[in-house]
Amino acid sequence: MNKAINSELGVSNSDVYQLDREYVFHSWSVQGALNPMVIAGGSGCKLWDFDGKEYLDFSSQLVNTNIGHQHPKVIAAIQKQAAELVTIAPATANRVRGEAAKRIVARAPANFNKVFFTNAGADANENAMRMARLFTGRDKILSGYRSYHGNTGSAIVATGDFRRMPNEYARGHVHFFHPYLYRSEFSAASEVEECERALKHLRRTIECEGAASVAAILLETIPGTAGILTPPEGYLKGVRALCDEFGIMLILDEVMAGFGRTGSWFAFEQFGVVPDLITFAKGVNSGYVPAGGVIISDPIAAYFNDHYFPGGLTYSGHPLAMAAIVATLDAMEEEQIVENAAAIGHGILGEGLKALAAKHAIIGEVRGSGVFWALELVADSETRNPMPASVMGEIKNALIKNGLLPFVVENRIHVVPPCIITADEVSQGLAILDSVLSLFAGRG
Repeated sequence: MNKAINSELGVSNSDVYQLDREYVFHSWSVQGALNPMVIAGGSGCKLWDFDGKEYLDFSSQLVNTNIGHQHPKVIAAIQKQAAELVTIAPATANRVRGEAAKRIVARAPANFNKVFFTNAGADANENAMRMARLFTGRDKILSGYRSYHGNTGSAIVATGDFRRMPNEYARGHVHFFHPYLYRSEFSAASEVEECERALKHLRRTIECEGAASVAAILLETIPGTAGILTPPEGYLKGVRALCDEFGIMLILDEVMAGFGRTGSWFAFEQFGVVPDLITFAKGVNSGYVPAGGVIISDPIAAYFNDHYFPGGLTYSGHPLAMAAIVATLDAMEEEQIVENAAAIGHGILGEGLKALAAKHAIIGEVRGSGVFWALELVADSETRNPMPASVMGEIKNALIKNGLLPFVVENRIHVVPPCIITADEVSQGLAILDSVLSLFAGRG
């Protein structure tokens, strides 16, 4: 849908807003306090409403539209598949499902040759935990307090943040602290100390829980919603070594960080570590049709050659989603979209965000890679007290008013545009950030 069609429909923002508020129940919210944005259409890194107001998308929605909005090759592939075969049960052999799995495996480490498809990231993590438990014969899952793994039974309990607390119905979950030097739990003064002490903390957690009871450690390679917490050098290798020592499976959650977001196909490539199971969703087809999955290492896949796997989903490997995956991964390869994310991250975006931090005292820290960055805002740069939620709400509203669609979490602005973003669009977004942050100097 383009802007011309929007106007021809005779639909207004008010019409759509009223329709939503009358009939739609929203996630993660108090329903009576909602004031949802109205979006009519989009293209590339831009979105617009029915009144023609345009926004530069620095959120990628929920950090998933890696290939941008309405990519013509992906739209065409979905349309073609809809005409060929719109749905089929997962027990069948389906051409496009096989092609999607083949392309994913081609980008995975050498000892990964099977893909189990799910509907999203949450059930990808659910099934990865299930596989690890069955393969090891153990029960416990260790995961970080600063994490988000989805909103289904075990995935939400594996999640470490506040959303876990009303949903703790699953068994066998234990949490630990990730490294996060800016707000260190370990009184560390350097990245080296933070890494060493975080690994010691994890070792003690394993020992105290009983290593023989731990099936898997589940980690976001780079915790996303928790703050884009890039692990220090050596941390993930240290986690891998602990897993090897105690016979624990390492599950790396690449739902948000995977498929180009960090400037490589998978974020773990940047840390020299290979997990036992890889979960994915979001960027694999930019969320055009819901899809996720588990990429399974050969030893675990071989185990299920003669052991029953008690898991499945009606829409596992849905043809429309699979067609979107094939077209997305092909387009990303052909158009060098992953390389663009890397170049932008190492260049104008990363350097521009660091320049903003040098200019604005309310930016306590900048961290990230590729098109996966966070600005942590503070009320006081000395005490590092987080910017209050009320002020963050004002900042978010000001950014939107100025035409920038942000991803705001707690006291952070996550700068996560599509991987296709251009240097000119980055400059536009940085200018809006600069202008708005200037209005809030000294607030807090």
